[in-house]
Amino acid sequence: MDATEPVRSFFKRTALHDYEKQGRGARKNGVQLKCTIVGLDESHSVIASLYKPEAKPNKAGDPRIWLYGLPDHAGPDDLLALFVVKGDLYTINITRVDVCDALDGNLRGPLSEILQRRNEAETPAKMLLHRLRQLSRRGPIASVMAQAADTAVGRALEDALGIPMNSSQGPDFQGIELKAFRSSHTPSKQNRKQLFAKVPDWDVSRLNSMTEVLDLFGYFRDGADRLNCTVSAANINSQGLTFEVKEGAGLLNECSTKDPIGPFATWRLEGLREALANKHHETFWIAADAEVIDGREYFHYRSVTHTKGPLLAQLDALLREGTITMDHMIKRSPSGSARERGPSFKLAPHALDRLFPPSEEIFLT
Repeated sequence: MDATEPVRSFFKRTALHDYEKQGRGARKNGVQLKCTIVGLDESHSVIASLYKPEAKPNKAGDPRIWLYGLPDHAGPDDLLALFVVKGDLYTINITRVDVCDALDGNLRGPLSEILQRRNEAETPAKMLLHRLRQLSRRGPIASVMAQAADTAVGRALEDALGIPMNSSQGPDFQGIELKAFRSSHTPSKQNRKQLFAKVPDWDVSRLNSMTEVLDLFGYFRDGADRLNCTVSAANINSQGLTFEVKEGAGLLNECSTKDPIGPFATWRLEGLREALANKHHETFWIAADAEVIDGREYFHYRSVTHTKGPLLAQLDALLREGTITMDHMIKRSPSGSARERGPSFKLAPHALDRLFPPSEEIFLT
C-alpha cells in the first residue's frame, strides 16, 4: 500500500518512523516493525514492512507500507485505521469492526481496553464544565469591550472565568482550548470557527515577510494600508488571492493571479497539522446568546460542544475544498512594517464533525 503523505506525517509525528531519512530498496533499507491487528475479541501480531522502492527511470516511487498476513484480516476496499500507543503500531479494520461497540462499557476485549484509555484524564474538563454551568446560571454577562468585535464573546468569557488575556498558541485552561461564539439559528449567519493562527514558512516562500505581502496586495482605507480578506482554495478573492494544496510535496501555497507573481507564501502541511493538534487536543466550543442592553452587548453562555483529538489527516481535504479558509488581518504600523493578527485559519460552521471525532454537546442551563 502507498504510504501517503498524511501517513508519513503521522509516523514521523509519533516518532514511529521517518521515511525522509530512509534509503531506497526494500531488501537493503526496509524497516520491519511489530504491528497488532486489533478486533473486538482478539488480536493478531504481524510484521509491518516500511520501505521506499527502488527508483524508476523517470519516477522516484512512492513510499510503501505492507502488513504481512493482511489478506487473512482484510479484503479489497476495506478501510484500515492506523494508530500508535506508547510507540507500538496498531491497526483496526473498521469496515469489519464496529468501533462504537468497543466504547461500550459493558464490552471487554483488546480493542475496548485500548480505546477507553482516552478517558483517563477528564478531571480538568469536569472542573471547567462545573464553572461554566455556574457562569450560565448568572445569566447575561456584560462585554468587557466597548465595541461589538468578533472577539468580544471570547474576551468576556475569559474575564468571567478569571483567565488572563494572552497571545499564546497553547490551550487556555489546563490543556483545554476555549472557543466562544455567538449562536445563531440561521445557518447562513453562523460564523466560521477559528482554529489557529500561523504565519507562512518564510524559508520555503517566495516572499520574506508580511510587510512584502502588504506592499503587493494591500489597499489604503481608514487612514492606513491594510489587507483584510479571506483566502480559499475554492475561489479567487477580490485581491486575486487563492490557495493551492500540493499534497505530494506536503505544502500549502497562497497564490496570486497577478502575472507573474504566482505562489508567494507557503506553509508546510505538517506544520499546520502540528498547530491544529497543539491548539485543539481538547476543546470546548461554547455557544452564547448575544443581546444589546442600553448600548452594551451581553452574552449568556448556553451550551458546550466538547471535542477531542482532531482528525489531522482531514486537514488537506478541508483546505482543498475551501471548508478551511484563512483570514489576513494586516495593517501597516507607524514604523512602516506590517502588523498581522493572523493569518487565522478558520473552519466552516457546520464542518466540526468532519475535523473532530464524534463530539458531545452539553447544555449548561
